[in-house]
Amino acid sequence: MSSAQPVESGTDTVLAGIIDGVGVITLNRPERRNALHAEMYVAVPKLLEQFSADDAIGCVLITGSGAAFSAGGDVRDGNSARQDAGGGQADADARVRAQAARLTDNAKMVMLLHSMPKVTIAALPGPAVGAGMSIALAADLRIAARSARLIPGWSKLAFSGDFGGAWFLTRLVGPAKALELLIADEPVDAEAAQGMGLFNRVVDDGELRDSAIRWAAQIAAGPTYAFAGVKANVADAQSLPLGQALLAESERMVRSGMTAEHRAAVKAWLAAAAAKSGARS
Repeated sequence: MSSAQPVESGTDTVLAGIIDGVGVITLNRPERRNALHAEMYVAVPKLLEQFSADDAIGCVLITGSGAAFSAGGDVRDGNSARQDAGGGQADADARVRAQAARLTDNAKMVMLLHSMPKVTIAALPGPAVGAGMSIALAADLRIAARSARLIPGWSKLAFSGDFGGAWFLTRLVGPAKALELLIADEPVDAEAAQGMGLFNRVVDDGELRDSAIRWAAQIAAGPTYAFAGVKANVADAQSLPLGQALLAESERMVRSGMTAEHRAAVKAWLAAAAAKSGARS
């Protein structure tokens, strides 16, 4: 594994670097279990946009420092969705709209993790709670330490949820199971999460970082244009009728066949087939 090339994030609450073609973003408030901070709402989306536009990066990995992925919104710092009291209904409605707009803007990172063309991976060294769980679920793939847990967290604070948690959970486990998990608000351990398809891989705690980087580097070394098409195909499968999905899929297939990475892959396949044929003769 190569050494990391540091990338400036603009804040100590987020660390960033590039390793073997992988853009790595680390939430860095281990003393607060990586609870979200105002500076993260700016730094993480900026890094995601930067990595998405960098042709040298083929995969993006997001993780947390220390023993947690993220504790979600930092209620102790007042970064919750509280609404101020006082005023009439019109004032209250205006405050709700203003605060909802700010909260939506803070959640820009989940939009980018989900929609950017490159494959994204969340590596969970420990619990992901509330908005932290949403961020993990927003990634395309998840690898977790055995001590990791998913904890909705909202209901215990009488919140309904944010950062797309219900949206992602519903698409991963279905509406009835998502509703059950969100209302129960109980921790889902790594084994159970893997059984439900919420985690793709579970590894021993001490192996998480190396395993996550190795997996991400394998993806980064692959045909990234084709992978972007695969990611788009999977997204279309969840929203488009078959006829429309087939048309979009076919166009991506044709375009992928026009790339240098396709020509190189065919050349390598032909060479391997010739070598195998020669070995048999």
